[in-house]
Amino acid sequence: MNDRLNDLRDRLRDFVRERDWEQFHSPKNLAMAMIVEAAELVEHFQWMTEAESRAISPEKREAVAHEIADTFVYLLRLADVLGVDIVDAANAKITINAQKYPADKVRGSNAKYTEYGEKQVG
Repeated sequence: MNDRLNDLRDRLRDFVRERDWEQFHSPKNLAMAMIVEAAELVEHFQWMTEAESRAISPEKREAVAHEIADTFVYLLRLADVLGVDIVDAANAKITINAQKYPADKVRGSNAKYTEYGEKQVG
């Protein structure tokens, strides 16, 4: 992990420890909390057009940033509790997706890999 992400993870560990919240941070609870926050993020865009979602007000952008942060913090905490290096995991998944979605076959398409006949990798 990079230094900024490690620093954030450590700050989050301290925050949790100071409040004696480790007892509540099971993988199940963290995953559920993350999904709740992700739903709150989605709620900001509900019923917007594509164009509206790209041109949100500064106030809406700040509210969205808070929900992105909440979602990310729970994801980072979940990865920490499970001993998953989130950067390594993301890089590995991008490699898998590059195999599932070769640029020369999917450029400009949003089709799932099963729709163009590629073998499932991961």
